[in-house]
Amino acid sequence: MAERKTERLMNLIFALLVSRQYLTKDQIRESIADYRDSTPQAFDRKFERDKEELRELGINVEMGQNDKYFNDEPGYRIRRDEAELPDLELTREEAAVIGLATQVWEHAGLASDSTTALVKLKAIGVDVDTSVLRMAEPRLSTDEPSFDAMWDAVTRRIPVAFVYARPGQEPMERHLQPWGIVSWHDRWYVGGFDLDRGESRIFRLSRVVGEVETEGDAGSYEIPEGTDMKTIARTLFPPAPQEAAVLRIRAGRGQGLRRLAETVTPVGDGIDEVQIRYSSRWELASEVASYGPDVVVVSPADVRQAVIQRLTAAVTGTLESS
Repeated sequence: MAERKTERLMNLIFALLVSRQYLTKDQIRESIADYRDSTPQAFDRKFERDKEELRELGINVEMGQNDKYFNDEPGYRIRRDEAELPDLELTREEAAVIGLATQVWEHAGLASDSTTALVKLKAIGVDVDTSVLRMAEPRLSTDEPSFDAMWDAVTRRIPVAFVYARPGQEPMERHLQPWGIVSWHDRWYVGGFDLDRGESRIFRLSRVVGEVETEGDAGSYEIPEGTDMKTIARTLFPPAPQEAAVLRIRAGRGQGLRRLAETVTPVGDGIDEVQIRYSSRWELASEVASYGPDVVVVSPADVRQAVIQRLTAAVTGTLESS
């Protein structure tokens, strides 16, 4: 499977990168589960293909010997000075892409498997330098139940069906050919071709209700050439916030709202008065309500009322249209 191959390549990169010496083929096979579970012949084929694929990606796998004076078995490594990137200045959008990539590593379980590979290397006496893994340190987290299913559909190009619930509207079943997943303001979205609307759309994963169902075979559609999820996001996401709201937030709470703050003013008793801008009254109300008693709306009155409506709905199980 594509996911297993990606996991194997990531673990091979980490193993060859963190080692302070050349790793023999036996050491490499012992440290990586997918190699270890293969027959010797299958391992040789996979390893040769993986080395070639890494070279095609611009990652040079160097071959050499640990002792120049003895004819010991040749081994492999990735030189850290060749693999590391120079200091980069990224835009917010570019940084979000990097964050998404590292989050996928963490969320898909690759971090755990890579840690296991390092433990295996240490167990067989290989000196490793774990500091090089900081170049891929995850910065984002997600607990959206639909993330894994959507990510699988994106990578395998499988159409999906799911129930989508927008605030103030009845849940509806949607049908999508997913093109990609993006992160925006600490929330996750899947974008693609909406088969119901006949146009490209973006859906917030936190609004997907229940299971994501597949509707077709892998590779059953093509992603349009030149598709750029950042461009789609800029087109389809809400416009730049225009309205201002004043909130009172308990100290140390409401971090998601604090990141959007234009001003933060302590008003005593462990409370900060925060001013933020917003484009959707209901979106802001939903965010505020999620913090319970730690965040209170001072103004405007319609946002305050929307928060009350949201909290009432949480208690009664009903939600009036706004």
